[in-house]
Amino acid sequence: MRGRDTKQAGDKPPRRSAYDKALALLARREQSRHELHAKLARDGYDNDEIDDALARLGEAHYQDDARFAEMLVRSRTRQGYGPMRLRAELKSHGIDGELIGTVLDEADAETDWTALAADQLQRRYGSKPANEYTERVRRMQFLQRRGFDGGTARAAVGAHPVRDGLDAPFET
Repeated sequence: MRGRDTKQAGDKPPRRSAYDKALALLARREQSRHELHAKLARDGYDNDEIDDALARLGEAHYQDDARFAEMLVRSRTRQGYGPMRLRAELKSHGIDGELIGTVLDEADAETDWTALAADQLQRRYGSKPANEYTERVRRMQFLQRRGFDGGTARAAVGAHPVRDGLDAPFET
């Protein structure tokens, strides 16, 4: 029997190691240690193998929570999200609170949150003024859902051409 494959129809390929699986996941995009751990655990790898794989990836600098956090903050800031949203998202990825504080402090130094919020208003509502109180509140709520605090939202709505071109923030 010439060239016959000894592989049976139902045979599965050998399972990749947790390290190889995690490395493949990292090749697609940056991921937090917490995310990788959860994905590997979901795929049935035992905790010792996962911890060893993640330690090796960290030592080789293939996985780094600080780099992941900085990348996420840069990306979400470019998308127009505010610091409160960034903090919540970093926390959901299992990033340490101290690291979150450090990364957001750096972002505070580099980002004018009020200008970013005003830009989001311009993109969403154009230059159409919000002459009524309810419209100004709606716009502030929009900004708060995007992660801006109340003061920043108030300042952005006031700086945006919402009241016949006046630049002063409105009083509630």
